[in-house]
Formats: sequence, C-alpha cells, structure tokens
Amino acid sequence: MDGEPITIRKLRERFGGEVLDVQRRPGDDAVTLKRGRIPDIARFLRDDPELRYGYLMDICGVDYLDLEIQPRFAVIYHLYSLEHGHRIRLKVPLDETDAELDSVVPVWDGANWFEREAFDMFGIKFRGHPFLRRILTHHQFVGHPLRKDYDHGKRQLCTEVWDLEFE
Repeated sequence: MDGEPITIRKLRERFGGEVLDVQRRPGDDAVTLKRGRIPDIARFLRDDPELRYGYLMDICGVDYLDLEIQPRFAVIYHLYSLEHGHRIRLKVPLDETDAELDSVVPVWDGANWFEREAFDMFGIKFRGHPFLRRILTHHQFVGHPLRKDYDHGKRQLCTEVWDLEFE
C-alpha cells in the first residue's frame, strides 16, 4: 500500500497470509499476526538488511477478559531497529483454550526472561523455550496473577524448597 512504512510493506510482501490487521499511528505501528510462523517472522525482521530489528525491547501478555474481546489473550512483541531507528509492535492473539506459541529465544536470547514472565503471569506457553519455568512467583504457586480472573486475595505460601536436580 502507498505510504506504508517499510516494515509493514515487507511483512505484507513476505508473510501476507499471516497478517491479520495493521494499525498505524505515528511512531507506534502495530501488526497483528497469526501465530503459526512467529519465529520465521522474527528471524526475517532481525536479519533483513533494510529492517534489522536486532533489539527485542519486550514481550508481554495481555488478558482482554474485562473487555470481552476474543480471543482472550495476546502476546505483544516490541521491536526496535538500532541500525535504522524504527520500531514495530507485533500482536499475536491466542485463544484461552490454546494459549501457546513457538518461542523466539532462538532469534533473540533476551526473549528468555520475557517468555518466562508471560508464562508465569498469564499461563501462556512457549514451545521450544529452553527453560520454561516460573520466574516471578514460587514453584508451588497456583494460577497466574495477571489474569483478570485471578483471586488476588488468595494466599500462596511456599512450604517446600525447590531442588532443580529433580526437574
């Protein structure tokens, strides 16, 4: 499309069937994608010489329960190109009954922490993650505290030492 930023244009050219929606705001473009090829798309955005999104700023989960948006969850990737000075948000909607997608740790090592955080806080699973375990709550914690239906009055005591040797 005329006047589209290079990132959106190249995503449409290369992965057109994966693009569900594009939202354009100055300095805050977002592309909603199907989940099937996220590692391929991430690798393309990182390696394409005209894009070079080498900096994964953040990955976060979102729960739309209160807004009654379907699907209930989304994973948002915030990317920045240090070389070209542009940024993009990638949004991947996920159904509550199948909140899982492929890890991008093989593309950006920094995704390790972010994916573990989304897993711990929202229960979103990342296939192929090298060590997908809780990172902010303890190993006996039940539930995911950033889900809108989590009972925040619930006490979650840790009564056992977690021995990594047995995992």
